[in-house]
Formats: sequence, C-alpha cells, structure tokens
Amino acid sequence: MFDVFDPLLSAFNASPAVYIAFVTIFGLMIGSFLNVVIHRLPKMMEQDWLRQCQELQNPDAPPTEETGTQYNLVVPRSACPNCGHKITALENIPVVSYLFLRGKCSGCKTPISIRYPLIETITGILAGIIAWKFGVSGMAVAALIFAFALIALTFIDFDTQLLPDDITLPLLWLGLLFNIGGGFTDLQSAVIGAMAGYLVLWSIYWLFKLVTGKEGMGYGDFKLLAAIGAWFGWQLLPAVILLSSVVGSVIGICLMILAKRGREVPIPFGPYLALGGIAALFWGPQLARLYLAG
Repeated sequence: MFDVFDPLLSAFNASPAVYIAFVTIFGLMIGSFLNVVIHRLPKMMEQDWLRQCQELQNPDAPPTEETGTQYNLVVPRSACPNCGHKITALENIPVVSYLFLRGKCSGCKTPISIRYPLIETITGILAGIIAWKFGVSGMAVAALIFAFALIALTFIDFDTQLLPDDITLPLLWLGLLFNIGGGFTDLQSAVIGAMAGYLVLWSIYWLFKLVTGKEGMGYGDFKLLAAIGAWFGWQLLPAVILLSSVVGSVIGICLMILAKRGREVPIPFGPYLALGGIAALFWGPQLARLYLAG
C-alpha cells in the first residue's frame, strides 16, 4: 500500500536538503491551516455552548442565528472581516500572499494582521528544524504532529485563555499510542507521565485555591501537561514545569513593569507549557540527565 512512497522516501534520504525544504514548505502550508484552527475553533466551541444552553432552556425552540449557522473549519470560506471579500486561492499562499498584497485586503485595503504570516513562518521553521533533527523517520512525523498541536494551543490560549479538549485530549492519547513501540520513551514512563502531569498541576490548583480562594490556572493546563508527560515520560516533567514557570514568571513581571498590567490580569500558562514541551522534544535526554545523572 505504501510502496508508492518508496521513491519519494529514497529521494529524501539521498538529499537531506531537499527533504528539509519539502517539510519546511509543508509546515508553511500547515501554518496557514493553523491560522484557521486558531481563529475558528474557539468560535465553534462558543456556538456549541450556546446550542447546549438553548437545548436545556427550551428543547423545542428552533435554532437561532448564532446556533443554527453552519460554522466549522471548512465552512464558510475565509473572508475579510471588514468588507466580506472572499479569500481566493492565490491570496491564501503562505507568507507569499501577505507580501504580495503588502499586508492589506485586496478588496478594501484594510490592514491584515502580521500574526497570520508570523504563525505560518514559525510553523515552517519549526517543521524544518524537526526534519533536520529527526531525519526521514516516523519520529519526525510524530514530532511534527506534536509541534503543530502546541502552536495551535499556544495562540488559542493567548487569545481566549482556553486550551480546547479537541486538541489536548487527542494529543495525550497520540502520545501514549506512539510510545507503545518505545518512541520518545517507554510506555510505562508515558503512562506515569500522563498521570503525574495532570495530578501535579491539579494539586497546585487546589492548594492555591484553598490558600487564596482564587483559581490560579485552568483545567486545560492540567491536560496539556498530562499530554506532554504522555509524549516524553515522567522524567522530563520537572524540567518542563521549571522552564515553564521561570519563563512565565519573567514575562509576567516584565508585563507588569513595562505594560503596567496589574496582578489581577490573568496570564495564560499554556504557551509556557508549550515552550517546555518543545524543549523536551529537542533536548529531552540532555534535560533529563541534568537531574537524573545521579
């Protein structure tokens, strides 16, 4: 069944530069799709919540405009929020279209957020680095899936302070599945990592709530750390938590000083956990040796 890919894999093995370039371009394309996921998935969740509330309050009521309109990752077509201009295929080429359009809608000339090509560029570069590190292998495919999921979660959390179950839970199960054959770690370490990742932040959450009466983080953070533990094992959880906490604290302090944000303004923790997950992906064994050598 997969023999059709043999010539392509042989070409990639013979020319690593071509392989890295191919994966980088593929990453740019996935980055364009991730922009859609980041923008639409929270809205899809909100639509679903409204539909459930409506069904509980009045099960016989017809769908409203907010709950009855079809809205998913495919429908409707992407359009300019200002003038409604439908984005054509030529206007949807990663990074290139943004540069060609000079960062403006072709219909009304409204500026397009720089974040769209930025996410595409980050995804492409990260994909190229993964291809370089893991070569032509199943490890590379798994690493790409892991990285793409973290990019989507990072920006969704920045926007909404939500980490959707639609991404975190499949990511957790995929980590366990991949490690059945001893991918990034053995299955036992992966299972313990998933359990410990969830329970550590769950315990911190409840301890903080009992002491202060406030919620310090969301349940999505528990599930994301559980997913990271499922991918790389319990051994890397201390490094991921430490790195995430240090980076999050530094950035939080900088925001309070430079942007004059008050302590009461919540800061999403998911992006810093994602950063720790990327560090575990690239330098997992080295990080583990720092505190497990003895």
